[in-house]
Amino acid sequence: MMKWTRFNVVSVVLGFAFLYLPIVLLVIFSFNESKLVTVWGGFSTKWYVSLFNNQALLDAAWVTLRVGVLSATAATVLGTLAAITLVRYTRFRGRMLFSGMVYAPLVMPEVITGLSLLLLFVAIGFDRGFWTIALAHTTLTMCFVAVVVQSRLLSFDRSIEEAALDLGSPPVRTFFEITLPIIAPAVASGWILAFTLSLDDLVIASFTSGPGATTLPMKIYSQVRLGVTPEINAVCTILIGIVAVGVICASVITKRREVQRERDERAAANAP
Repeated sequence: MMKWTRFNVVSVVLGFAFLYLPIVLLVIFSFNESKLVTVWGGFSTKWYVSLFNNQALLDAAWVTLRVGVLSATAATVLGTLAAITLVRYTRFRGRMLFSGMVYAPLVMPEVITGLSLLLLFVAIGFDRGFWTIALAHTTLTMCFVAVVVQSRLLSFDRSIEEAALDLGSPPVRTFFEITLPIIAPAVASGWILAFTLSLDDLVIASFTSGPGATTLPMKIYSQVRLGVTPEINAVCTILIGIVAVGVICASVITKRREVQRERDERAAANAP
């Protein structure tokens, strides 16, 4: 067991301060009365009112949320299927190639990924817009979901599935009623990770976006080059709140499911 020394405590405190102090300052200055984001002029919520009157930022936020939900859902389905294939089917022709293609976006620079997707969409004559961004984000985030779900499947007790199959349950029903509920926390974690990465992406969206499909990171970046405004602090604070609430809800649901699963296992073990 690690012994907590003064050096360890100071290092941890400085590390967390470096990570989270800028976020705390951003949230505080989103309630700044002054138009100058570096000068505190008193508490005010006027920039949130101004934000909700800024149609350009609201449109960009709506596009970002729709892209995030759609791409995260598609990436979760495809990433879960890819993880099951890699864990359950260890021997098939082309497995090495398939594994490399699944995990390639993890190590591929986003500039290269974005440029290659841009060339693909241009070559097939696909007009860039909402759907191209969603496809690009699905490609980017699917590998992260696959990694999360695969780590859970590697420690999965397959005897439960085998018992269901021996009792006559079809494979599809076994997956949806046995396997999926057990790996649901990993699937949910993968979805949240994919959604967060989609919200955060700027590079790939810049390559694959088109007229009428500007994401919030792109809008913020274009405005920051002309100077940070309090409205940007306000919209960033709202995004931080959305992500924080999502993570907390997912943690609570995951914890409850784990507790319920442990109760069910103890009840099954104590049953006569």
